Amino acid sequence: MKSILYSRWDGTQQAFSLDAKQALGALSELLMEGLSAREALEWMRQFGFELAGLNLRVMGVEELQEELQREANALFERYRMDAATEELRRRLDEILDREQAALRARHGFESSRMNDFLARRHAEVSQLSEAIERFAEHRFEDERAGEDYRELREELERLRALERFLQREGRRFRGSEAADYETAQGIRERLEAIEKLSRDLAEGNFEAISPEQLRELLSDEAARSLVILRDLEGTLRRAGYLADRGDAAELTPRAIRRIGAQALAEVYGALRKDRPGGHAIDARGAAVARPDETRPFEFGDPLDLDVTRTLLNALRRRAAAADVAGQPLLRVEDFERRELDFESHATTVLLLDMSWSMSWAGRFPAAKRVALALDHLIRTRFPRDRFFVVGFSTRARRIAIPDLPELSWDPGDPFTNLQEGLMLAERLIAKHPSASPQVLVITDGQPTAYFDQGRLRVEWPMGFGGVSPHAVAETLKQVRRITRRGVTINTFMLDDSPELVGFVEHMTQVNRGRAFYSSPGQLGSFVMVDYLDGRRKRCA
Repeated sequence: MKSILYSRWDGTQQAFSLDAKQALGALSELLMEGLSAREALEWMRQFGFELAGLNLRVMGVEELQEELQREANALFERYRMDAATEELRRRLDEILDREQAALRARHGFESSRMNDFLARRHAEVSQLSEAIERFAEHRFEDERAGEDYRELREELERLRALERFLQREGRRFRGSEAADYETAQGIRERLEAIEKLSRDLAEGNFEAISPEQLRELLSDEAARSLVILRDLEGTLRRAGYLADRGDAAELTPRAIRRIGAQALAEVYGALRKDRPGGHAIDARGAAVARPDETRPFEFGDPLDLDVTRTLLNALRRRAAAADVAGQPLLRVEDFERRELDFESHATTVLLLDMSWSMSWAGRFPAAKRVALALDHLIRTRFPRDRFFVVGFSTRARRIAIPDLPELSWDPGDPFTNLQEGLMLAERLIAKHPSASPQVLVITDGQPTAYFDQGRLRVEWPMGFGGVSPHAVAETLKQVRRITRRGVTINTFMLDDSPELVGFVEHMTQVNRGRAFYSSPGQLGSFVMVDYLDGRRKRCA
């Protein structure tokens, strides 16, 4: 016969399990802010996070500790403990009264046993437990009193625990409700459990915490949050999203691909309704022959012949002719043209402003999402394209794609060296040429750093709302150089200050590219539209 064993729900069952993709999605939100994987995990544990797909808020350690402290404060404000041990004191007095009466009846008031008993009873003690313990070696004359005493003495360990607790915390109780002995013991156990839970939470010792106990003390939400926090890193590791690098956890390539896909879904999803399809082109450019697919040559077609089939056509024609000698070796109708797939590829360099001002108003996370989304789009849909990211602040540097998820702005660099960013972009495009080179610039400020004869110079704007004239001039020189290579520069401004708008207008006049002003929330859609439109137009 089949039997079923039911166990008590402890909060660890499947209903509370954390999906790895949801965990990575929450982690990526912090990565976009510039935290490393390890820092993001610590932040999530400490301050909690949202699981957007489940519309669920996970409480962090700080919030759980605050809830525990509120629970403790509620007990301190409700109860007073001045009478917590009175019940046991009365029980002891009743036992000793009966024993004293029995001693007087059997041995008289002046006997040595009576003197010893009275000395024990009236000795000065600081705690009730000491008064009880003094009679541990006393041989009771009243048997019933002796039995009651032994029962009372069994409570000694709990009593001592309560006395130590009251010495430590008694003054904090300021409520109006008097706690009796058992209530006081319950309060002690509850507060000690709260203290231990808070300590385990602070130390990250989640395995030692019982979800059932946390649920009983706080709520179902707290128990669920504990299970999720406990399983967070393990879930990411088992899914292959985290690996160890020395003492620190790092994202795996699988995680980076997943984050790129999430970023693409966020910034490209709004375009799907009105932009189906991919890089459709009508122009004739680089092409790849389709195996075993040909068609007869037509006037105006490129002379891209399938030699084998053309010769076979000629041989068949001559074999069918009555006068082979009079037949020309080849005729136009023999020509067999190969069917071609016309393809195009583009080289794109994204110049990402990393100066400290990009930390404002969600600018840098939005820009980083765009970089990740573009990388994912190109790798999955246009694998022949080349895509590079160059970060620039006071200096410019190429950013490896695997480093993008944990990339942060440069907090110590207030200057903007777009000139060097364009120099690096020019070198990358020269090394990886294509018919459709383009540079996408995401910035929130005009140039304030530049190179002059190999020396780095920085230049604060001249007055409030002013420009940095030398930095602007040298940057525009680089714009002219890269324009002569046929490179299109499209600029996405995250600020509409007059000095930035003026500089970008000059740059677009030189390059004939386009300029957009965008809030961080709109940036993704703007850049994706530009990448697809720009690529389509350049290929055409």
